[in-house]
Amino acid sequence: MNSIYHTLRKNNPESARLLVREVLKKNNYNVSKTAKILSISRQTVRRARDGTLSDLSRRPKHSPNRVKEEFENLILKEAKRTHFGYRLLSSYIYRKYGIRISENTIKAILKRNRLKPKKIRTANGNRRRLYDYEHLTPFAYLQVDTKHILDKSALPKDVYDHIVKYNLPVYEYNAIDVKTRMRFTAYSHSLSAVYGLAFLMLIVLWLRAHNVKEKINIRLDNGAEFCSGSKRKLNEYNELFSLLNAEIKPIPPGAKHLQAIIENSHRKDDEYFFSIYPERCRNDEEFIRKAQSWQDTWNLARPHFGIDMNGLTHARETQKVQYHDIRQHCKIPNPST
Repeated sequence: MNSIYHTLRKNNPESARLLVREVLKKNNYNVSKTAKILSISRQTVRRARDGTLSDLSRRPKHSPNRVKEEFENLILKEAKRTHFGYRLLSSYIYRKYGIRISENTIKAILKRNRLKPKKIRTANGNRRRLYDYEHLTPFAYLQVDTKHILDKSALPKDVYDHIVKYNLPVYEYNAIDVKTRMRFTAYSHSLSAVYGLAFLMLIVLWLRAHNVKEKINIRLDNGAEFCSGSKRKLNEYNELFSLLNAEIKPIPPGAKHLQAIIENSHRKDDEYFFSIYPERCRNDEEFIRKAQSWQDTWNLARPHFGIDMNGLTHARETQKVQYHDIRQHCKIPNPST
């Protein structure tokens, strides 16, 4: 049974030590008698008598394995800037700075500094899924979008200036498979419906050539590079793609959340590719070579922790579900116009 000292100490250590001092004073500063009355050790009585009322720090005086201060400051800086969790932050720091810090170390640093990843929740707090991920098959649902690389909001100014100086491609055409998060990309110097149609046709023909037999549902926005919100153009596109058992389904105006998966991939492009590699390129050929390498890294080597992915690479997830000769699906050429 806990004594009054132990019960009080759980809630307020200072009050517990004040109690010890009062009992000690009433008993003519007899340490043994005070300890017996309160059912505590004599060392506890001496601690209350000679020490401070508050608890002492339990921080070790010597921590030889602790992360260096400059590395800890770097982790905190990137955590505040990106709002990443410890797992993504570990991978991001390694890719950007070449510094390998374990996930558990970063988790401890974030916890010690009371930093939590930014979360966006619905009004009632529930998490709503766009798809029934468990029952999807690979390449049955694609999200397609374009990214303006020079949007002046995500990359360092030096990167923008370099891309303009060497006339590198400024538009990225991007398609991502909802089930496996596998991506296909292409680049151009201008935005055109001709390029948009060519990109869609390239993706569908590539998948059909590699034994993908399910109906392919393509979700995209109403940009000028695709159907431009025109029902006539949409019907013409779907009439053409119906020959390949594929269908285009534009999202309603203002419903960008329906493109959440591919929008998230744009952010990864900014952080892992566009912020680093374009400055090392001086012509289209060098840029496309780097872009192809990034696409292969995304599809074949990069782990993904989204819904139903469980840390698998995109290729391993696809192989687990259905396809065995997966490298042939991933190695789509990365064109530029």
